[in-house]
Amino acid sequence: MSEKKVIITGVTAGGKSSLAYGLAQKIGAEIISIDSMKVYKKMDIGTAKPPQERRDVVKYHLTDVVEPWEEFGVSSFLELKDKALEDIYSRNNRVIGVGGTAMYLKNMLYGLFDGPGTSNQLRDKLRKKLETEGKQAFHQQLSRIDPQAADKIHPNDTKRLIRAMEVYELTGRPISSFQVHFNSSPDPSWIVIGIRREKELESRRINARVKRMIETGLVEEAEMLYSLDKPLSKQAAAAIGYAELFEVFKGNMELEKAVEQIKINTRKFAKSQRTWFKNFHNIKWINAGQDESEVSILDRAMKILQQEGGLDDG
Repeated sequence: MSEKKVIITGVTAGGKSSLAYGLAQKIGAEIISIDSMKVYKKMDIGTAKPPQERRDVVKYHLTDVVEPWEEFGVSSFLELKDKALEDIYSRNNRVIGVGGTAMYLKNMLYGLFDGPGTSNQLRDKLRKKLETEGKQAFHQQLSRIDPQAADKIHPNDTKRLIRAMEVYELTGRPISSFQVHFNSSPDPSWIVIGIRREKELESRRINARVKRMIETGLVEEAEMLYSLDKPLSKQAAAAIGYAELFEVFKGNMELEKAVEQIKINTRKFAKSQRTWFKNFHNIKWINAGQDESEVSILDRAMKILQQEGGLDDG
């Protein structure tokens, strides 16, 4: 199809889903979820999946595709994304991607990270080394090997520290040398629209959404997941909203404290998203006002599409 594809992005609880849904109805599109947690079945409230009434009107892809005990990564996402595109085009419909998982977005727009595979044995060895020597010493070793990567990785980010060292051990090349192609031009077939608000307003929206999630059954949903026969995958078990409640079920935290921690961790996640988005230079931002209606935001998005050649006649 000749029409450009659309991506709606922004921080968590920013109004992406509502805009994508409204836009899909306007332009005759189907929606591809760009979210690392909405892929999991049974994890509905905590991942803010679109309600069934919306799914009855607009077709959604990459939502509820794996069980919560299964692993799911970037390569799986890209494979299913390509299949979804093919499926949507077979019906001559438009495409809207919506979500805020930055690594998925980067790989959609700039191509798959051209790094090596993984070695569980080596990773375990590096993890033990980090635990023995400490985060700071481990980070200093990475600084000597790959100062560019070390500048971007905080000493507390042990997952990325270990991955950077793993890549060097496997290839003899610093991880930054594999990532350089992310500075190239993004795929021009996508128009990327972002929603953002003042940080204080975004934080209030996050707090309000967490409150709604608790009121609509998040605790009960988390309890169901916690009691499954199969243990959740590391990724699913670490999902904000569930991880904190699991601590309640283990007897390590009071419910009231866990709810506050969910708000704090979600706000931290939003902060990390803002940092990621600074690396994306092709986002057309909508700076939404405090009381701006969804209709007004939708109108502004439609104008962006018109300006960017995303509303072909016919």
